[in-house]
Amino acid sequence: MAYSKLELTRRTAVVIGGTSGIGFALAKGMAQAGANVVATGRRAELAQQVAEEIRGLGARSVAIPCDVTDRDSLQALLAGVIKEFGAVDILVNSAGKTKRTPTLELPESEWSDILETNLTGTLRACQVFAPHMIERQYGRIINIASLSSFVALYEVAAYCASKAAVAMLTKSLAVEWARYGVCVNAIAPGAFRTDLNAGLLDGTPRGQEFKLRTPMGRFGSTEELVGAAIFLASESASFVSGHVLAVDGGFLASGVNQ
Repeated sequence: MAYSKLELTRRTAVVIGGTSGIGFALAKGMAQAGANVVATGRRAELAQQVAEEIRGLGARSVAIPCDVTDRDSLQALLAGVIKEFGAVDILVNSAGKTKRTPTLELPESEWSDILETNLTGTLRACQVFAPHMIERQYGRIINIASLSSFVALYEVAAYCASKAAVAMLTKSLAVEWARYGVCVNAIAPGAFRTDLNAGLLDGTPRGQEFKLRTPMGRFGSTEELVGAAIFLASESASFVSGHVLAVDGGFLASGVNQ
């Protein structure tokens, strides 16, 4: 069977925020595409559980917990993966948080906490992993943006600001690192129900509005993000960098749906 440029065979992927939600789906998808996958998060027991699930898919994995707010933790993650697999080819930054709060009532502490994880955490991980990729003259970095990188969502100003910044950070890093063979792109998911946002979507007017404004008329399944991630991580995307790929059921294209 001929080698496919959409395979990830012989590649090693690190998925930060990979123990739940979107990150977990991407970690499993990359394992099924042939990659070694280290899916990590703050809780060691979840990292261990997900490593076992990935090995159950026939891929290699190792459990290393990580906190994107702690640079030493990220350095230890990089060192651990290199020790186990020799290199890191793919980095997915999927750690994130949100909270709905009217902006006039938004404490600075809440604002700072959300930006620290969603934006600064993404930058921090890129700063830690990119030198290794630059040295090898090869790398694929995939950040997780959002619909709110493009349009505002009601009463989640900190989340919207962080994700708009993630989109521009992605483009900035792509411009800086393209000459070193490191492609930096992002995926902007539409309305996907996960543990992170279930309370905002389930049986709420907000959830109903998302469905109304999405031409496909439904929430996405996290597995529907896997194809975009595999493409951006693969050799098929060797000339793609600085792109924010929306996987949104047509939301951003939508004006009037009926």
